[in-house]
Amino acid sequence: MKFFRIHKEGYTSIAIAVLLVFVLNALVHYYMPQHRWFTWLIYFVSAALLVTIVQFFRNPHRAIQIQHDQVLCPADGKVVVIEETIESEYFKGARLQVSIFMSPTNVHVNRNPVSGIVKYVKYHKGKYLVAWDPKSSTNNERTTIVVETPHGIPVLYRQIAGALARRIVWYVKEGDNVEQGQQFGFIKFGSRVDVFLPVGTEVNVQLGQIVKGGITVLANL
Repeated sequence: MKFFRIHKEGYTSIAIAVLLVFVLNALVHYYMPQHRWFTWLIYFVSAALLVTIVQFFRNPHRAIQIQHDQVLCPADGKVVVIEETIESEYFKGARLQVSIFMSPTNVHVNRNPVSGIVKYVKYHKGKYLVAWDPKSSTNNERTTIVVETPHGIPVLYRQIAGALARRIVWYVKEGDNVEQGQQFGFIKFGSRVDVFLPVGTEVNVQLGQIVKGGITVLANL
């Protein structure tokens, strides 16, 4: 059995959750001893909530096989978009968009889909539309990152906040040399990651497919 690791982004959230659960259970136990069924219900709900929060911040080990002619999935989740669109922030032209939706039960570590030099990083404040809304890609809180591969191909990927996700974290800056599969960020409590590729790129996934960050090959460059 592999060691269960917790991501560093979860330390504070888990500590707060443990404290709140302890205080709530202590109050119920002290002030409502006559209502045993209600007390046990609170115990059960508190335990389930704590387990949910802990599993959300799990950080499983991934054996990454670096391939400079491939694009790896940046996150765990489900493929919800594969379409040609206009990317207006950086490329200002047509690109092939592939989007991965992360539910609250998925691993929320974000990984670089390609190796290369970080050419662009920008954080945008925004709304919190549901992550599957097409407008979330341009209207929601988001962070855009562009990496130029060793073959000179720029790949843009974007972290997008959703209705529940209220904090986007990223660890890269312009000029960094990043490695494929390396962690570049984290989104708390469900959202999505968009990847923008050159038009005509061979995509290896299908709509509705369940994918794993750093493992599933998204496309061939």
